[in-house]
Amino acid sequence: MTGSTGAGAGSGTGAAGADTGEGFLAVDSGGSGLRVVLGAPGRGTTTPRASREPVRTGPKGIDPGHLMEQLVPMVRALLPELGVSGLGTAVVGAAGLATLGEGLRAELPGALEREFGIRTVALVADAVTAYTGALGPRPGAVVAAGTGLVAIGTDLRSWRRADGWGHLLGDCGSGAWIGRAGLEAALRAHDGRPGGSAALLARAEESFGPAQELPGRLYPRTDRPAVLASFAPQVAAGAGSDPVAEGILREAARHMAESAAAVCPAEGEVYVSLTGGLFRLGDALVVPLEEELERRLPHARRVPAAGGPLEGSVQIATELARSSLTLPSDASMLYVVTPKRG
Repeated sequence: MTGSTGAGAGSGTGAAGADTGEGFLAVDSGGSGLRVVLGAPGRGTTTPRASREPVRTGPKGIDPGHLMEQLVPMVRALLPELGVSGLGTAVVGAAGLATLGEGLRAELPGALEREFGIRTVALVADAVTAYTGALGPRPGAVVAAGTGLVAIGTDLRSWRRADGWGHLLGDCGSGAWIGRAGLEAALRAHDGRPGGSAALLARAEESFGPAQELPGRLYPRTDRPAVLASFAPQVAAGAGSDPVAEGILREAARHMAESAAAVCPAEGEVYVSLTGGLFRLGDALVVPLEEELERRLPHARRVPAAGGPLEGSVQIATELARSSLTLPSDASMLYVVTPKRG
């Protein structure tokens, strides 16, 4: 096999192609574990299988061995359900691929070929699978928000990414960011400093115990971003009656819109979509975000997300299997390995 960042030629989603009878594997690997389906062009997909164990990271980034340990039994269980002659294509969408993908790029394509005979492999940043699931092969921008946050945009010639730097350096407007801001406001109220919220202090102590014990409960945790994000719904719940909570969500909306504007093409017919669990916080977040997007991106058409990252992996896999993928290639965001010629 040979590594290539060429994404193939074709005429876009749904273009006619030679369906070989082989199936494809589509994977979404994120902070909550793996989700996996098998499928075949024109035949749909299997029922998803899921692992609740996130793939470990090591000296070379995301651990391909640990991913395969989880992936192999799920794929073997799904193969009888799909009923095809074999698997020819795999798309693995992975959180952290852009900065932690060295090990996957070096080892995963060979491991998938040895285990399942898969010869065409796309390693895709989760931001790209989120984009594809939400908008498909259309120019625009997608804000993907959950515990973390990243914005990604494309003019169908190249990708642009903003934020996604983690809870210590960025992810501005994310669930972890909102939760941390809410807890800071709670501790300000506890101290008697300006900018505090007695309502958020009460909610924080109900969730975590006495305020003075919060650092000891939070700082040693290896899952700090998720713990911080767990307080975001409490901030949203208080926004209707607490101006401090409302202000936190409005600031989160500004951060999101800034990231969307940084990656969205400035001209032409473009689309903007939102995807991720954070938007389940509801109108307290979504309404100010819509206002900010309208102000910063008046030329962009707002559309609902058609699907999520797993659906994006399925779409990329379908188009790869049909040799019709037109999304732009990128060594760190959309890395395609194809069979050797000759």
